[in-house]
Amino acid sequence: MNWLHPAQIGFRVRQTLVDWGFGARLLVQLFALSGPCLRRFGLVRDQVHFLGNYSLAIITVSGLFVGFVLGLQGYYTLQRYGSAEALGLLVALSLVRELGPVVAALLFAGRAGASLTAEIGLMRAGEQLTALEMMAVDPKLRILAPRLWGGIIALPILTAVFSAVGILGGYAVGVLLIGLDSGAFWSQMQGGVDVFKDVGNGMIKSVVFGIAVSFIALLQGYVAQPTPEGVASATTRSVVLASLAVLGLDFILTVMMFSI
Repeated sequence: MNWLHPAQIGFRVRQTLVDWGFGARLLVQLFALSGPCLRRFGLVRDQVHFLGNYSLAIITVSGLFVGFVLGLQGYYTLQRYGSAEALGLLVALSLVRELGPVVAALLFAGRAGASLTAEIGLMRAGEQLTALEMMAVDPKLRILAPRLWGGIIALPILTAVFSAVGILGGYAVGVLLIGLDSGAFWSQMQGGVDVFKDVGNGMIKSVVFGIAVSFIALLQGYVAQPTPEGVASATTRSVVLASLAVLGLDFILTVMMFSI
């Protein structure tokens, strides 16, 4: 088949627009169901536990090693300019502004996002979503919306844990291993990190990433082909699209927050 044929190009463009339109409508529907969903907070709480608690180990370990690397590389870089005392500021700003939200979101997409897509895809393949509709139960309200809000709540918490553990990792390398002054490490950080501009904007990023990653995972599972190959393909596609969305949104949000 000639994919460069105008008819095929037109079909591809039209299908892409249809898919984007379906995704936009689904997102609006899920947010419209937020009120009834949050009133049954037990469902959301269970998803926060499932998505957040089971991702805590990889987030904590990754944050610790990222802090180690930041502390080591930052020290050798700052030492050239006689500013090794600013290591705490470098580590903190790097984590709360960029690395914390972005790396935590990428890990969340690989662990929790893939799990969400596989779970919803298996429900589709097993006709459980159809069975709910036959019983007059809205699967968007009962299944999708709690998982969306679970991801929105869990990711900022995981981001905060990632950044905090990363700062401790930078402290361990800079102060305990290399021998920098502990007071200078913390005082530089305290004086240079703004709670609202730096930490607050990092949390805003994590909320946006939580919406994007959770929704992409749910959408790919919801539209997955009801076959083992379809669920596997949807899971792979979910991780790839969510990772690209995180990186693209990070650039847009950084421009809006720090460059204007």
